[in-house]
Amino acid sequence: MKSIRDIYKIGKGPSSSHTMGPAKAMSIYVSEHPDAESYRVVLFGSLADTGKGHGTDKAIDAATDKAVEIIFNTTDRELPHENTMDIYSIIGGEPCDKMRVMSVGGGDIEIEGREGEGVSNVYPQNSFSAISEYCKANEIRLSDYVFMREGEGIREFLLDVWTVMKNAIHEGLTTSGILPGGLEVERKAQYLYNQRHIDESPVTRENRIVCAYAYAVSEQNADNGTIVTAPTCGACAVLPSVLRYMQEKHSFSDEQILKALAVAGLIGTLTKTNASISGAECGCQAEIGTACSMAAAALGELFEMGIDQIEYSAEIAFEHHLGLTCDPICGLVQIPCIERNAVAAMRAINAVSLANFLSGSRKISLDMVIQTMYETGKDLSHLYRETSTGGLAKLYKPKKG
Repeated sequence: MKSIRDIYKIGKGPSSSHTMGPAKAMSIYVSEHPDAESYRVVLFGSLADTGKGHGTDKAIDAATDKAVEIIFNTTDRELPHENTMDIYSIIGGEPCDKMRVMSVGGGDIEIEGREGEGVSNVYPQNSFSAISEYCKANEIRLSDYVFMREGEGIREFLLDVWTVMKNAIHEGLTTSGILPGGLEVERKAQYLYNQRHIDESPVTRENRIVCAYAYAVSEQNADNGTIVTAPTCGACAVLPSVLRYMQEKHSFSDEQILKALAVAGLIGTLTKTNASISGAECGCQAEIGTACSMAAAALGELFEMGIDQIEYSAEIAFEHHLGLTCDPICGLVQIPCIERNAVAAMRAINAVSLANFLSGSRKISLDMVIQTMYETGKDLSHLYRETSTGGLAKLYKPKKG
């Protein structure tokens, strides 16, 4: 199983699979074909259906100073992955040297014919049950296991991740205005945060602060701001919002936060290894469901819960996102994506609260939920897997005038 560094990527929004991945693919191709007169890129599947809304064309154009013809092929569906793209060099007016690329989620890509290149497995175990068994046998916590397997430099890496996450919250809380894209969605993080003292109820106050932090990061992502995939751009706000709130409330040290990030990264890596974190492949359950599960596990580590309680927290958070569709209106990472991050953040907190008392009675394992999510996602119609052709994206009609 790969490093948790693969889950946390610092970059610009709004989409890891639709902007980060294609930009990475184009950069690789351009470096390998510098003599091309120009380039042609054909986008398929979700990249074609929602590429304009996500800014895929802009991300590709930015990877070269030469002309790029971008074709949105929305008809071909027999694909190796729902996010597939073909890149060509144009020489003498003719396309040549085709490279087929799959943007598999979280900013990662796979190039046809190069599968497995550069892959370095960090973890010998690839299921939660096996990891749990190892940790219990060696009397170590999940975070100890991660630090042991990841080796030198992982704390510094996670500290950089945490710094960017906090900066995204701060920038989102101090920025107002309308998000780009034409939906006229107004930033709400600052407003939510300013309402935190209106009601004396601690529960209401917690809800407003956590949601304000989640809106802040999501709105930064929607506005091409710098965020951390956790595990994707579209679900980037769940984890930082709950960790920031709990650090402020309980005075957790940054070292404790790093341990929580380590455990969250492990959950994300397990999901990516055994299922998918791609909304185009498995719906929003793969993005927000994974993010909520990561956040719940992180909180479990923060509160020094046992391994079984942490697993139950992650399982509850994941299970109740099963079947969640990905239907972004106009292909933008705004509606319902921003609000969904806030709801999932609160659900993560609730999942930990339940697991704290009920872990001994659980019947479902985290591994089972991850497998179920993948099978459910594959059963979903393509209309509900980031194509903006079903659900809210189909029914929403902007108000005229």
